[in-house]
Amino acid sequence: MPIFKYIALDRSGKKIKSSLEASSIETAKNSLRQTGYTILEIFEPGVMERDIDLPFLGNPTAKDMAIFCRQFLSILRAGVPISQVLTMLHQQTQNKKLSAALQQMQIDIEKGDTLASSMAKHSKIFPTMLVNMVAAGEESGSLDESFRQMEIYFDKAKRTKAAIQKAMAYPMVLIGVMIIVIFVMMTKIIPTFLKSFTEIDIELPAVTLAVMAVSNFFVKWWWLLALLCIAFVAGIIFFRRTNKGMHVFGWLALHIPAVKDFAVRSSCATFCRTLSLLLASGLSLTESLDLVANNMSNIYYKEATQQIASRVSQGWQLHVAIQETGIFPPMVCNLVAIGEESGDIQGMLDKTAEYYDEEVSVATQKLLSLMEPAIMLFLAVFVVIIVLSIFLPMMNMTKAYDSYL
Repeated sequence: MPIFKYIALDRSGKKIKSSLEASSIETAKNSLRQTGYTILEIFEPGVMERDIDLPFLGNPTAKDMAIFCRQFLSILRAGVPISQVLTMLHQQTQNKKLSAALQQMQIDIEKGDTLASSMAKHSKIFPTMLVNMVAAGEESGSLDESFRQMEIYFDKAKRTKAAIQKAMAYPMVLIGVMIIVIFVMMTKIIPTFLKSFTEIDIELPAVTLAVMAVSNFFVKWWWLLALLCIAFVAGIIFFRRTNKGMHVFGWLALHIPAVKDFAVRSSCATFCRTLSLLLASGLSLTESLDLVANNMSNIYYKEATQQIASRVSQGWQLHVAIQETGIFPPMVCNLVAIGEESGDIQGMLDKTAEYYDEEVSVATQKLLSLMEPAIMLFLAVFVVIIVLSIFLPMMNMTKAYDSYL
C-alpha cells in the first residue's frame, strides 16, 4: 500500500510528524481523524523522500510496531472489542511473526487473559516496555492513551533509524564499490598489465614487486580471502553478543572521537524519552528506570541506568544519581534537576529528549563528513600505488632505451 507522510496536531495540541500506510489519501485522512489528529499537511512522498525499508523476514521492526499501535488505537477508539481488534489486525498485518502472535493473543483474550498478559507470552515480538505500558493502561482505564504514547515512541525510533540508514547509504555504497574495484583490478586488470614486465629483463621497482605479489595472492587465494572475510564478520557479530564483546564495543563507541558524539547523544535521547514515557504511564520512578536500563543499547549506559535505579530506590534524588554515574552530560543532570524542582520532571525529560534527537542528527552528519573524505583518501592512495607500480617500470624501460641509444 502507498505510504503517506503527514504533519498533524494530537489531542493535546502537540505537533506530530510521521507516516502511515493506507490504500488512498482519503483513507489516510479518515484514519488520522479517527485517531483524534488535526491534519495540517498530508502527502505521498516521492521515491527519494521515502524511508529506507529492507523487507527482511524476522521480528517486527520499529516501523511495524508503530503501525500496529496506530491501527490498534484507531480501531479501539471506534468501539470495537479487543478480541475483534486483534482479529482484524491479524488479517492485515504483513509481518508473519507479528500476525501469528496476534492470532494467538486473540485466543488468549477469549480465554480470559488480559491484553498485557497475552502480549507478555510473546516477549520476542512485543518489547517489555510496551507490555508494561499496556498493563498500566488497562489498570488505569486509559489503554488508548498507552497505545498513543507507544505509537509516538516507535515512530520516533523508526524515524531515527531511517535517518541513520539514509545517511549511511552513500558511504556503504562507496565502500562496496571500492571493494569490487580493488578485487577486479587485483585479479583481472593488474595481472594482465604487469605480465609484460616479467617478460622484459629489467629491474622492477619495489612498489611494482609488492603490487604483483598482492595481485598474485588475490588471483590464487581469492576464495580464502572471501572465507576469511565471512568468518571475520561472523566472529565480530558473535563476539559483540557476548558480555565482554558488548563492553569492548561500548567502550569503543564512547572513546572514538568521531563516534563518541553520536553514541552519547543517542543514549541520552533514548534514556530521557523512555523514562518520560514510562512515568507518564503511571509507573514508579524505580520501576521505570529498571525498564529504561533494558532499553539502552550501549552496555555502559545500561549499567549506569541500573546504578541510578538502585540509588533512587535508596532515596537519592534523580539528578544526583545521574550525575554520580559520570557518564551523562551535565545538561541532562541540570535539566532533570530543574524538572525535579519545578515538579514537572516528565515535561523536562521530553524537552531534553527532543534536544538530543536534534543533536543525534547533527552528530550523524558530522560522522559522515569524516567518513567520506577518509574513504576517498584510501581510494586516492590505492590509485597512486597502482599508477606508480605501472609507470615506474615504464620510466626505467625508457631510461634503459635511451642509454642503449
